[in-house]
Amino acid sequence: MGFTFEVNRRLLIRWTYLVTFGHLASGIFMAWGSNATAFDQYHQIILTQSGNASAAALVLQQWWLSLFGATLQNLAILMFILIYVGNKYRDASVWLWMIIGLIIWAPQDIILSLQINLWLHVWVDVIALILFIPALISL
Repeated sequence: MGFTFEVNRRLLIRWTYLVTFGHLASGIFMAWGSNATAFDQYHQIILTQSGNASAAALVLQQWWLSLFGATLQNLAILMFILIYVGNKYRDASVWLWMIIGLIIWAPQDIILSLQINLWLHVWVDVIALILFIPALISL
């Protein structure tokens, strides 16, 4: 049983690192590529919902996305540190604090997204929770 738990634990740790790397990569892409064509449809949704599709509004929207990207990079670095500490010292409180952070973040993000009918954010949040919380609970 101990061997199986250790193998599963290593896989879960790797999974959490992979999810965290995805946050870092996404943050870098958002910060430095907010004006990329990959975001055109996203920007259009936001601008349409706001009722202001002007060029100035698009520039502001790109700035906000870049700012969020930088914030997401910082969050990823903090997540890397927490995973490292939780793994090295086998401290269950680290996983609990990460779960608490997700539980505080997700409902707010979902409610704010629903207020402007932005279902893309809702689905991304739900998928993130499904992919991350079970691993954290298991650890």
